[in-house]
Amino acid sequence: MKLKTIIPLIVLLGALLMLAAACNLSTNPEPPTLVPRMTDTPLPTISVATPIPVAPPVQPDQSSSNANPQTAKLAMNALLDQVDVDRLFLHISALEGMGTRHVNSPDLPNSGAAASYRYVRGQFDAIATKSQGRFSVIDQPFAVNWAGIETVQRNVIGIISGSETGGGIILIGAHYDSISIDPNDSMYPAPGANDNASGVSALIEMANILSQTSHRATIVFVAFAAEEVGRMGSRAFVNEYRTIIPPNYMFNMDIIGSSSGPNGQVVDNQMRIFSAGPETSPSRQLARAVYWIDFTMTPDMQIVLQDGEDRIGRYSDHMSFTEAGFPAIRFIESQEDRGRQHTPADVIGDIQATYLRRTTQSILAAVTVMADGLPPPRDIVLRSGEGTKRTLVWEPIPGATGYKIGLRDPGSLIINREFPWNTNSVEWDGFYPQVAAGLVISTIDENGMMGPPSAEFVIPP
Repeated sequence: MKLKTIIPLIVLLGALLMLAAACNLSTNPEPPTLVPRMTDTPLPTISVATPIPVAPPVQPDQSSSNANPQTAKLAMNALLDQVDVDRLFLHISALEGMGTRHVNSPDLPNSGAAASYRYVRGQFDAIATKSQGRFSVIDQPFAVNWAGIETVQRNVIGIISGSETGGGIILIGAHYDSISIDPNDSMYPAPGANDNASGVSALIEMANILSQTSHRATIVFVAFAAEEVGRMGSRAFVNEYRTIIPPNYMFNMDIIGSSSGPNGQVVDNQMRIFSAGPETSPSRQLARAVYWIDFTMTPDMQIVLQDGEDRIGRYSDHMSFTEAGFPAIRFIESQEDRGRQHTPADVIGDIQATYLRRTTQSILAAVTVMADGLPPPRDIVLRSGEGTKRTLVWEPIPGATGYKIGLRDPGSLIINREFPWNTNSVEWDGFYPQVAAGLVISTIDENGMMGPPSAEFVIPP
């Protein structure tokens, strides 16, 4: 490895190791008013237990809270408005124009996997140049043996170091290679506009937007090579960086650009999320958290949770992180025309500009809440109270102006109900597993922005 490559790598890894080191409000409020999740997102096709009816409790007094949810919504809208369709399509067009991005394709100036790497690296370098030192870029070369041919492939890694020690690490990934219906044919056209230039375009666009400011958490952007030949790029990343860049959350974007299905049906307001179960697994909790965040921040794009790690017989890079014990999810469009995938028909003409912008915005909203929001409460406990009431108590978070509590109905994949609260304790006669299987708590900051939800608290009998 050349010296000019080693020096920034040492500096970057040193910074990452440093990152890894590292009020009570008004009292005696009334019990909460439960707010049903008013969403027409289809319920998951799993058995759903019938919850015990809950008498409407009294609305709590919100006078002590300075938080204004509308302020947070306006700030988020201003951020999401920065997502630019022309830039997204520029990246898709450039990658599609490579002809194929197969790992064994010849190294030509404007074609093949190597040229695709150079394009992505060039975009990351341009972002680093204008970021005033906030965005750093390195390569991760790794060996690949596919169809008897040895090659060196490269993951491209961009990092925005977090401003808060212990603020966590969020990893966003998308693979930039492509493949034809014959996985061993390195010359056959494989434009891969949707699979997965759409995900790479969103990755570059989010890096461009988020690198303009600092964030509480560290954000890592990875363009993975060699996903189509067994997730070799993400596996190589996990093997080398799992102790140096251990992600708290991994977001994988793979096929997110088309709202049209194989029979001409169009659904332009839904996106699916896949995650490994069971219901209380870290990956499933991450999927549920993203659903809750996007319900609040981007209600015009419905997140539809799937009861599985991926489609049957298919895979993507999030699975490499799940296997290593990290919470990881996959974003994918709602309809998915498999007849176009891995064929010359996967072209930019089947990408819908408005849909791709909205999927990108939804993922960006979730990343922003996870990266910038106040940390969630810890040490959540449930104590016996008067009669049938129970008291939920948690550690207060400095800087909080309030909290938001979400409840998951028995048998449900999603958070079904929520209510705002001003203190770090709630007394209620509904904290029973017949009413809610589990709950999460997010902290609200002075601008009304919610933070990442806590780990799910499973309500005991």
